[in-house]
Parts: sequence; C-alpha cells; structure tokens
Amino acid sequence: MSENPEHDQPMPLVSHLTELRTRLLRCVAVIFLIFAGLFSFAQQIYTLVSAPLREHLPANATMIATDVASPFLTPFKLTMIVSLFLAIPFILQQIWGFIAPGLYRHEKRIAIPLLVSSILLFYAGMAFAYFLVFPLIFGFFASATPEGVSMMTDIASYLDFVMTLFFAFGVAFEIPVAVVLLVWIGVVDVKYLKKIRPYVIIGCFVVGMVLTPPDIFSQTLLAVPMWLLFEIGVLCGSLIRKRSEANAANDHNDQPPATQP
Repeated sequence: MSENPEHDQPMPLVSHLTELRTRLLRCVAVIFLIFAGLFSFAQQIYTLVSAPLREHLPANATMIATDVASPFLTPFKLTMIVSLFLAIPFILQQIWGFIAPGLYRHEKRIAIPLLVSSILLFYAGMAFAYFLVFPLIFGFFASATPEGVSMMTDIASYLDFVMTLFFAFGVAFEIPVAVVLLVWIGVVDVKYLKKIRPYVIIGCFVVGMVLTPPDIFSQTLLAVPMWLLFEIGVLCGSLIRKRSEANAANDHNDQPPATQP
C-alpha cells in the first residue's frame, strides 16, 4: 500500500503485536524519564498551575489541604500529568511509526500535517484556558463568594477542576482536525457542514455556557474561537478533499507491478 512496494510484504500478527509492545514500552519509558526530571520541581509546578486562583483569593486567604497526604500526593499527581502532556509528541510519533507503513503516499502527505497540527492545537487550547479562561473564571468565583464565607480551596479539588478544563479546552481546539478527518474519510461533505453552520454556532455557545461561568463575556471567549476553528476546519477539509480526489486516481501507481510467471 505504500510508495515502496518492496516494503508491502505482509507481517505476521505476532510481529505486529511485538512492534506495538515495543512502542508502548518506549512511550512509558519516556513518560517516566520526563517525570524523573520534573519530580524535584513538583512544588514549583503546582505553584505555577495554582497561580490563576491564588491571585484572586481574598487578602490573607490561602489554599488548604484537607487530606493528610495531599501536600505530597497532589503535586506528585500533577507532575505525572504534566509528564504525560509533555510526552504527547513522542507518543504520537510512535503511533505514526506504527501505522505509517499501511498508508498510501498521498495519505501520508495529509496525515503528517494533521498529526503536527493536532499537537499544536492541543497545547494552544491548554494555553488559552490558562491565560484567558482561568483568570475570568476565578475572578468571577471570587466576586460571587457570599458574605461571611471564606474562599479557601482544597488543593486536590483545584487540581481536578483545572485538569478537567485543560483537557476540555485541549480537545475543543482539535475541532479543525476532527472536521478535516470527517471530510477526508467521507463521513460528511463540506456542503453539509456549511448547511449546519447555524446549529454549530449555537452548539459552540452552549458548550461555552457549560464550561464557563454564567456571564456572556467568558462564554463568548470560548464559543467564538470554537466557531472560528470550525470554519478553519471546513476550509482545510474542502482543500484536502479536492486534493484527495485528484490523487485517488494515482493509487494504482502505488501498487506492486504484476510479476510474470
């Protein structure tokens, strides 16, 4: 199936499983190597991640730890999650190395940009949440605290909350990649996506309403980028679909030549 017919010899199932195991072990090893390098900075990493909330705490208020082991386990857990996030490029590279031999030449030309853009968009979503969304959310929560109530957040609860938002925004920023893939494999076409654009816009604002505080400003900060990312995905999907159709006729050039008896 690839552009090198001599590499298209079928591999036994055991060989595929062995290669998959090897690549999984590499991923685990890289995650633990990154974790080993970051472990001594676990407290500083948590301090950095908790900065958006601490900046909005009332005067003389601090974060608290309600469990005995939380002061150690929470930064430990955060460092492991950060190690996983930092290892994502290597993990995706290993996944690519496993599936690439089964792709056509024109499929590889499309898959590589999608792979790179998915990494960049995921990190962009996390950065968007940290620098723009978190200050708005925690500022709103601090201003909405009832009189007589001290805002003192548990460090473990805060970690669970921000990790959920990091993941949600990282996935939300994958909209262009998802749209391009759906168009590329033929699940939907560009005309249909343009037809449902009004529903997509409404859906973006609904998602923004669910993930952000109940004020129109913060909802718009999430909904508008999601809509723009959808439009980018539609544009890229249209261009890639046209190119795929143009290259589909050349697939027979990727097949091994017929051998004479």
